[in-house]
Amino acid sequence: MPSIYDLKPHFQRVLRPLSQTLAGFGITPNAITLLAMLGSCGVGTLVLRATQQPAWFLLVPAWLLLRMALNVIDGMIAREFQMTTPLGAVLNELGDVVSDLMLYLPFAFLSPPAQWPVVAFTMGAILTEFCGVLAGMLAGSRRYEGPMGKSDRAFLVGLLALLTFAVPPAMALWPWVFGIAALLTAVTCWQRLAKALKA
Repeated sequence: MPSIYDLKPHFQRVLRPLSQTLAGFGITPNAITLLAMLGSCGVGTLVLRATQQPAWFLLVPAWLLLRMALNVIDGMIAREFQMTTPLGAVLNELGDVVSDLMLYLPFAFLSPPAQWPVVAFTMGAILTEFCGVLAGMLAGSRRYEGPMGKSDRAFLVGLLALLTFAVPPAMALWPWVFGIAALLTAVTCWQRLAKALKA
């Protein structure tokens, strides 16, 4: 099924000069991974203020785009400059889960009607990453496909935050959007495990 993850090679081509520059300055992939995780924690905390100051919603799509870039850059530096380490693999997987928790769970506090759909979506996000890693153990390669992989989730939540800032009544759509997205995370888990078992 199509996924925004399929666009990763294009992001890599655009970001490769920056990754080479950062590596030249001695920036390690682990440092970038930690920056992405800590930044996500900070942004998630600030988004809690969006009910009083809707402008904070704009921080979500901006950060999610930057986080996506950081995720691409840390991977390129690790692979292309021979900096892959077991610690880096741990930080990469753990960082994604912590970031998703901190970025998405705050939406449950912003809209009581969407509370449980957001919780279900966040749990689904964690399970998709777990299934991706588990697929790697079963078949030897980590799975990233959608329909609700990490990049797809970021695009959806960023777009929803932007729409809510521009049209505040759009918050009424949150229970439906997060509910459907939660179901799609279940489809993603099934696809990743099914393909791994088939392989």
